Amino acid sequence: MNVIDGAQKSGSGTIVRYAVALAALLGQPLRLLNARAKRPKPGLRPQHLSSVLACADLCEARTEGVSVGSGEFTFVPGARIRGGSFAWDIGTAGSATMLALSILPVACFADGPITARITGGVFQDFAPSPHHMQYVLAPLLKRMGVSMELAVVRAGYIPQGAGVLELKVKPVKPLLKALTLREQGSVQHVSGVAFSSHLAARDVSERMARVCEQRLAEAGLSCQIERVSDTTALHVGASLAVWAESATGCVLGADRAGARRRSSEAIGRFVAATLLEDLSTGATVDRHIADQLVLFAALANGTSRYLAPRQTEHLDSNLWLVEQFGARGGCHGREVTIEGLGFQR
Repeated sequence: MNVIDGAQKSGSGTIVRYAVALAALLGQPLRLLNARAKRPKPGLRPQHLSSVLACADLCEARTEGVSVGSGEFTFVPGARIRGGSFAWDIGTAGSATMLALSILPVACFADGPITARITGGVFQDFAPSPHHMQYVLAPLLKRMGVSMELAVVRAGYIPQGAGVLELKVKPVKPLLKALTLREQGSVQHVSGVAFSSHLAARDVSERMARVCEQRLAEAGLSCQIERVSDTTALHVGASLAVWAESATGCVLGADRAGARRRSSEAIGRFVAATLLEDLSTGATVDRHIADQLVLFAALANGTSRYLAPRQTEHLDSNLWLVEQFGARGGCHGREVTIEGLGFQR
């Protein structure tokens, strides 16, 4: 039984999600203590519960103590990770993209392709936007051997949720490859998506995109942002995501969801400033991808190296967590180095 203290490092849901994913993959029974101990409402919330149960569904795990509010639980994975079609509903506006990110490493090693429909919040703060996952994370993981597609079936926002994502993953054959990104290189192009639901009358997509493009142009970067006015969502909401591609194959992104009393112009300025800040450090990945890649690099065959804009608490937490499962990693200065396990099923 691998006992993981969820109060370590960030003490957040990140440790819960990824500890369960690693346990499912490595076939190690897991006892997780102090789940989300450092958060205002400790214990499992519906979105974390859904991630644990989705991983259990994939690997036919036995669980004990898994419920909303639980601070401790046991997760005993089965011998098989099964492909097929799945549907998971968080039941709240909890992040659908975080659930997708939780099960993605597990799905990569299933015994067949996986198609999953995930219902919950789609665009919100403190979670990756689906556009960031689709246009930044997916291309980088493709270089490691991951075949994934993510589509927004229906947008969903705080506080109602009710959005739907569709995730498709093909099994990795046979090993994940290490990723090396040592030099940022010159930015070749910046693209983006300004997405809003039921806000065409207020010209929200255009306003977000225009301000962001202007700020990036002032910094010498040409940017083309697609404007999307959606009418399929059940509620009003918005999101802006941009990503920069460099001559050396680096992809760095930034995003921001809409929120009450947050103007379209403020969103555009924030996204442009975030991207420019990460690029200015010479980083080869953005601040969010830096921690999202850790789990995949820990499973890969070989040593992955990349430059993070800075060491965040999530990056620190993920590096600590993979070491509890046998991988070796660290961040020295801004260089992240992870010696992978060469995992295969």
